[in-house]
Amino acid sequence: MNAFAEKLVLGRLTPEQFTQVLETLHMLGSVGAGIELSSLSTDVLVDVVRRASRDHLKAIASHPELRAVFLDEIFRRMSEHFSPTRARHVDFVVSWRFSEGAGEDGYDRFQTVIEDGVCVSSTDLSRTPDTTITLSVDDFIRMATGNAAAAAMFVTGRVKVKGEYAPAVRFSSYFDIPKPTGD
Repeated sequence: MNAFAEKLVLGRLTPEQFTQVLETLHMLGSVGAGIELSSLSTDVLVDVVRRASRDHLKAIASHPELRAVFLDEIFRRMSEHFSPTRARHVDFVVSWRFSEGAGEDGYDRFQTVIEDGVCVSSTDLSRTPDTTITLSVDDFIRMATGNAAAAAMFVTGRVKVKGEYAPAVRFSSYFDIPKPTGD
């Protein structure tokens, strides 16, 4: 799967063609063909996002099934990139709201809990958040893969924070966020 993704020439694919390729791969995984989007290494996923245009990422964000796949995959990997030593003595809950979603009030929602040196993310919204972060899915994909600077997104208003600012500002420092490589 990694070799296939590395060979994709995204500049030659329209956003519609890009989503068709991803839909096909996801469908093959769903029927047990042994081809899973989740099998992409984090480094290759980061590189695909780096090479994708803003329109490619917006196409993922507007595709209900692929949107869910990408959000689930990023939140699943979040705990793998969590650095417990950097988050010692830190306990907080971040609620995520993704615009143009199918959920309540037009948002898709997740929660990330960092507590006792552990990071867990899910769609379970049972905890009271210390902060709520609202942004688009395409911006989140770019930010979570190290392809966009979170600070710049805060400053430009692409990321909105409600509640305590400190957890939102420090959030990325508790993770080893993958770094995109150049061509």
